[in-house]
Amino acid sequence: MLKVSVLYPKGKDTKFDMSYYLDRHIPMVRQLLGSYLKGVSVEQGISGVQPGSSPSYVAMGHLLFESLADFQSSFGVHAQPIVEDVPKYTNSEPIIQISEVKL
Repeated sequence: MLKVSVLYPKGKDTKFDMSYYLDRHIPMVRQLLGSYLKGVSVEQGISGVQPGSSPSYVAMGHLLFESLADFQSSFGVHAQPIVEDVPKYTNSEPIIQISEVKL
């Protein structure tokens, strides 16, 4: 199983519209990636390790695929509309990590 994590760093002036992300962006991603996409999860950062500290990431989105080939096949042809939608919900510059799920 392959996990693609999209991490949105929290900065002093970071804006993130979680409603748009959940109600518009993620459904669009699901539709575009179709059956290649095996699962989605979204997390909203609430704190760092110290009580009252700011989280490192304002939000994280995780996409699951059977394989790297499935991710590349599905995302590659739809990258443009997905990436172009990002400024509609955040000014954070996303960090992408691709991982192999071991457990």
